[in-house]
Amino acid sequence: MRSSEIRQKFFDFFEEKGHKIVPSAPIVVKNDPTLMFTNAGMNQFKDFFLGNAEPSSVRIADTQKCLRVSGKHNDLEEVGRDSYHHTMFEMLGNWSFGDYFKEEAIAWAWELLTKVYGLDPERLYITVFEGDPKEKLEADEESVDIWKAFVPKDRILYFDRKDNFWEMGDTGPCGPCSEIHIDLRSDAERAEKSAQELVNMDHPQVVEIWNLVFIQFNRKANGSLENLPSKHVDTGMGFERLVMAMQGKTSNYDTDVFSSFIEKIESTTGIKYTSKYDESSMTDIAMRVIVDHVRAVSFTIADGELPSNTGAGYVIRRILRRAVRYYYSFLNIKEPFIHTLVPILAERFTQVFPELDKQKDFVKKVILEEEKSFLNTLSVGLKRIDQLEVREDLLDGNVAFELYDTYGFPIDLTMLIAEEKGWKVDIPGFQAALNAQKSRGRADAQRETGDWTELLDLKEVIFTGYDTLNEDSVSVIKYRTIKEKGKEIYQLVLNKTPFYAEGGGQVGDSGWLKFGEETIKVINTKKENDLIIHFVNKIPGDLSISAEAKVDAKKRKLTENNHSATHLMHAALRAVLGEHVQQKGSLVKDSILRFDFSHFQKLSTEELHKVETIVNKRIRENIVLKEDRNIPIEEAKKAGAMMLFGEKYGESVRMISFNKDFSVELCGGCHVPATGYIGLFKIKSEGAIAAGVRRIEAITSEAAEAFVNEEIATLNAVRAQFKNQKDIASQIAALHEQNKQLQKELDKFQVEKAMQLKAELIAKCTEHNGVKLLTEKINLPDAKLVKTLLFNLEKEVGDILIVAGFEAKNKANLMVMASKSLTDKEIHAGNIIKAIAKHINGGGGGQATFASAGGTKIEGIEEALKAVKDLV
Repeated sequence: MRSSEIRQKFFDFFEEKGHKIVPSAPIVVKNDPTLMFTNAGMNQFKDFFLGNAEPSSVRIADTQKCLRVSGKHNDLEEVGRDSYHHTMFEMLGNWSFGDYFKEEAIAWAWELLTKVYGLDPERLYITVFEGDPKEKLEADEESVDIWKAFVPKDRILYFDRKDNFWEMGDTGPCGPCSEIHIDLRSDAERAEKSAQELVNMDHPQVVEIWNLVFIQFNRKANGSLENLPSKHVDTGMGFERLVMAMQGKTSNYDTDVFSSFIEKIESTTGIKYTSKYDESSMTDIAMRVIVDHVRAVSFTIADGELPSNTGAGYVIRRILRRAVRYYYSFLNIKEPFIHTLVPILAERFTQVFPELDKQKDFVKKVILEEEKSFLNTLSVGLKRIDQLEVREDLLDGNVAFELYDTYGFPIDLTMLIAEEKGWKVDIPGFQAALNAQKSRGRADAQRETGDWTELLDLKEVIFTGYDTLNEDSVSVIKYRTIKEKGKEIYQLVLNKTPFYAEGGGQVGDSGWLKFGEETIKVINTKKENDLIIHFVNKIPGDLSISAEAKVDAKKRKLTENNHSATHLMHAALRAVLGEHVQQKGSLVKDSILRFDFSHFQKLSTEELHKVETIVNKRIRENIVLKEDRNIPIEEAKKAGAMMLFGEKYGESVRMISFNKDFSVELCGGCHVPATGYIGLFKIKSEGAIAAGVRRIEAITSEAAEAFVNEEIATLNAVRAQFKNQKDIASQIAALHEQNKQLQKELDKFQVEKAMQLKAELIAKCTEHNGVKLLTEKINLPDAKLVKTLLFNLEKEVGDILIVAGFEAKNKANLMVMASKSLTDKEIHAGNIIKAIAKHINGGGGGQATFASAGGTKIEGIEEALKAVKDLV
């Protein structure tokens, strides 16, 4: 059975059981501070478990794109070395929100695996929670009793909290879980050793395929557990492992999920994949790394996360670079390759994850440029290794860490290169440097989250900020304190609020809450999943009374100007550049708007002018906002609404239109009543931020007017310098050309002066301890001229050490030139410069034949030159 059929049978089965099949959430998480990536199928349903939102159906099933690069079994550097762990994987799941519980979940799991998929029941083993006296938790005998109807008691195994008690995080919903494991070994191996001894022992052919989680507790910040008002079911089945079992393979990589990609690598490299899992076949490991990592990188880029040096983007860059390292080092591929796999991947997932196919050209381009960049970095790193001074054939651990951290060299690659050079690597030193970095990262991320103190039993927060900036009577539902990097942060949740929570690129509102005579400052407003949280400067003294909520109106209205202008600019860019333009990120605040979009070349001055002209024309038309606040998503699609890749949309959406034939987008942000409120739109800058992604920064309203006035004032000041002549541009061009000619004449004069100096300096050469020596302060103001003079002197005189001092740009400078023949006498220009640079309060370095230094102490040049004789 092909993998696509296996997935569809899962959907069909649970649809027949009354489940609603929903699409995967984006792999990149945006409204959850505890996560960068979706790492489990339940992430998009957290609000349902937490009671912050109501599901559209109490029974749901889906397949979810997940990404894991840390934690148990998920160390990035280990992916590719075994048969069943991945960075990106699919998680098939079914959920019950306060509906069915253990009996149905267990019975249906068994029915699907054994009746529908036809897996051998004799190969299936069950694990259950053994209980925990410290937590006062009993063993999950309820699940055991249900399982006895399907499997013998000796195939039901008890495990502790680590394996069979699932928790969302340090706090929140949790409960016992029951895992289904399958034994894929041969009959001979099964006869030799029972699978009971191998479950949860990391055996590659005795693996977990499905985890049934029974959520019935809530973990509080103090570590205690309390019963949830409703019991839920959360199951997760690794799709790749299920396919392995269904297709009779012993490795995920041997299934049709990965085989076509491995075949592409084989045809490109001429190297045969042998499905080996030890260090003797690094080519096999490299192929597995590539076919795994291309999925992780492609889907995250398609969901809106571009490779970068921070946050989630840095994780994506690390994953991509690891794949490049492996094909470069072990498959002898020296040109960009991973991007060629994107079209195959997009076609494979067209039906289940169509967002990649719709953006395959863009994703391919981004990966190509990243590959080019990193291949160049690798080349620089290899040169760095060639320049290393290794003592006693041992490569220092800190240097190995530098190669890892700066150049992306994994420690095994560094060890391989070291072995070729006859070196060993200081592994303990490398590990110490790596652990120190991890410790710094953990310290930076340290956060203590207190429990919510609940005052009102209300689950829904009403947002009124589209219609008003003030609410006369709001109540605090709950509050908590968070400690982050030693600072306390106070958070409130209100029953209704006019404060917009950060989202969709728009910053959160700030303002004030007035509790009687006490005024509390709202510093920011954010969402945690779908819960609107107000960040305040302190907890109110009396939380029992209602409060007046007031948004900072000026900040909000300026933000609205910029948000609506962003929509107009998006439409204008598509009109000028083409419909390939897609939003890739945005920032909207009161002072500026920033818009990232897909386009592969710099915008010309003419194109930018056209965009500005279109936007300002629409502003002058004073187009009235049309807001469809709650329409079915299918209706919005028919209306041609722009939908952003990487956003999670519900069945009902909010559609914002400024003229149905110009700008129609799905958006939850705040906008002007009509475009005339924006006043004026002005682009300040345009440039590249990533391969295939451009960024425009622009301003509107008061800021745009101030900017234009400043530019006019500057122009008038320049015009005044030219006695108010009309054609200022040509006057400046003529002045610039005149300056160029004068500079050429000055350069010519300086060269002639240097040549005259050469004869004078040759006459000043002396001999000191058998070495021809020249030490002189030179009256030339340019380092390039001095260096050229020294090279010419050395060429003409030969076998000489020259030390020159000179003043340039109000700084002291020193240069040392040593003939090659003198380096055999242990005269080293770099060592000399380091020794004498202290006299000018500076530093420098260089090679054996040439070195230079700069410093602040001009009067120290003479002392430095005198010190040379003592060194020779």
